[in-house]
Amino acid sequence: MALALLRSRRNATISHLASRLVGTKSTEPTGNTDELPLSGVRVLELGQLIAGPFCGQLLGHFGAEIIKVEPPSGGDPLRVWRELDVDGVSPWFRSLGRNKKSVAIDLRSDEGRELVKQLAAKSDVVVENFKPGTLEKWGLGPSALHLLNPSLIFTRVSGYGQTGPWSSRPGYASVCEAESGFRYINGFVDPETNSLSGPPVRPNISLGDSVAGLHAAFGTALALLSRQKKSSQGKKSGQTVDVSIMESMLNLMEGIIPEYDRKGKVRGPSGSSVTGIVPTNAYPCLPSPSTPSCPTYIIIGANGDTLYARLMRAIGRDDLVGPLYAQNHHRVARQAEIEEAISSWTSARPAEEVLAVLEKAGVPVGRVVGVKEIMENEQVKARGAVEDVWVGKEDSGWNVKMPGVFPILEGSEAKTRWAGPDLGEHTDDVLINELGLDANELARLRRDGIIG
Repeated sequence: MALALLRSRRNATISHLASRLVGTKSTEPTGNTDELPLSGVRVLELGQLIAGPFCGQLLGHFGAEIIKVEPPSGGDPLRVWRELDVDGVSPWFRSLGRNKKSVAIDLRSDEGRELVKQLAAKSDVVVENFKPGTLEKWGLGPSALHLLNPSLIFTRVSGYGQTGPWSSRPGYASVCEAESGFRYINGFVDPETNSLSGPPVRPNISLGDSVAGLHAAFGTALALLSRQKKSSQGKKSGQTVDVSIMESMLNLMEGIIPEYDRKGKVRGPSGSSVTGIVPTNAYPCLPSPSTPSCPTYIIIGANGDTLYARLMRAIGRDDLVGPLYAQNHHRVARQAEIEEAISSWTSARPAEEVLAVLEKAGVPVGRVVGVKEIMENEQVKARGAVEDVWVGKEDSGWNVKMPGVFPILEGSEAKTRWAGPDLGEHTDDVLINELGLDANELARLRRDGIIG
């Protein structure tokens, strides 16, 4: 009877809001999200570390209510990764966990899993990035939860996807980046073999996780649109969004596969340039007076035909302009000559002079900078791309600078409403208001270690 009533109520909600992405009305601790694109969508985040939580962060920024379920003993491991703040929590977690409600529930206990089932029955989306089969083992997979909530969208992030011979493998971003071919093309080339000279160079971030999180957020938005259409037609509206880290990286690999298929070309590493596009590279400049022992590099992207001509004239090399250099394939054949001309010019000048000359000529150019320079950048400041977010209580907290969440939608007041919460900060609020538990039941569950 209760389940029938729940379904009836949700179907009425879908009918009432057919012209938008429908869901359960959020109750945010602070900030009004009513006008945001994902307002009214409730997301139950069961993931941890980066891929699933990054998806949740993106959805939450644009109005979704994110209920993040964490283990009572320690919470998401990201809480204590890398640098720790004065309270022992990573500022990175405060950033990735923004706009989320933390509910501490032990998923390894029967009672904890029952609580999560009840929350899933009242949610629009589940986001998870466990090893495939884990949630099924706990009775929390799509087949189980769709019995309670047929319209539930189940967004799953894993290393290699939910099917196939590799589906059961542990999927860490670093390994998936390698298996996608991404690591092979990043490094310095051995001129004799055209293959890697030494180990590949990895970006100093977990790129595969974040790229998968982007795909997961995109897939979730598509599934919400699909649900709206299916619901209006009286069709089953729940579905699974299957995101693989390896496939997400493969999605970035441009023409590598079709070029190999049609021409037999195996793209290899290219150092700081890009294969088959000239000139676009990192070029040395004179060291900055403030850091005389550190090399200074600028990036020039002048691979457009007119941009190339502007660049050559700006550096006084009109002899490298003309029919022999007119189009990209001409320049690829003369890459060494062109790169040497540019490097000789930049290496004799400080970066400030190089930037001034090339900006005046309308040539795309930029410095290779660190985080200090990013924080001081006038464009970053003008766009509000780094924001101050308060952590802690009103009278005893501190600001943490965080990158904004993008893109910027015209007419949308999407913003950070609160920083990543303390572990279990919203446990009582969610379990009382959404599941109807009373104080005595909460006390017993907490005493038994089921919640935190």
